[in-house]
Amino acid sequence: MKKIGLLGGMSWESTQDYYRIINEGIKERLGGLHSAEIILYSVDFDPIEKLQQEGDWSGTESILIKAARSIEKAGADFLLICTNTMHKVAPEIEKALSIPLLHIADATAEALIQDGVSCVGLLGTAFTMEQKFYKRRLEEKFGLVVLIPGDNDRKTVHRVIYEELCLGNIRKDSAEDFYRIMGKLAEKGAEAVILGCTEIGQLVQQSNTKIRLYDTTGIHARQAVEYALED
Repeated sequence: MKKIGLLGGMSWESTQDYYRIINEGIKERLGGLHSAEIILYSVDFDPIEKLQQEGDWSGTESILIKAARSIEKAGADFLLICTNTMHKVAPEIEKALSIPLLHIADATAEALIQDGVSCVGLLGTAFTMEQKFYKRRLEEKFGLVVLIPGDNDRKTVHRVIYEELCLGNIRKDSAEDFYRIMGKLAEKGAEAVILGCTEIGQLVQQSNTKIRLYDTTGIHARQAVEYALED
């Protein structure tokens, strides 16, 4: 079994989901008392969030490269960045390492393509929805059509992520807002919706909507299980 490197803490609310899903996957595959070999570096999210808001992505890059190198030095065989937004600096982190980086957008796109989805809605932080690093990767590398909410709805999604979900605050009215926003994306032609922030899966569930949901946390974590068990 390969050692899984997790760069988490952004926020820790979703990092704990990675830990749980990966260990559940290893137990299911190997049985008995088996669990995953995981090297976790959980950063302090507060200074990173401040740098995000300031647009200082080189500052976030420096913090995460240092953490990623620590994970590699500790013996990890590959790395996952446990957040969608900070994949903005994934190319720089990948260049700083000699171990593979499993990209969350790639894992999600592969799941969509496998299911025959060609047009998808994207929910996430304003950075993920509006900037090119994520949406363009889905479009240019995988040929997907990616739809995002309108201005006011993007502001709602971004606010709920940072002011509620990252703090573990799950509100029924916010869930209703998300289902409404996802419905509007479906009306525009989205065959499914990417939950492109690792906390969103705590707020909305597939059982409450007919729209197909692709939870990036679960997809990414399950890909780590498969990769860890490859020969």
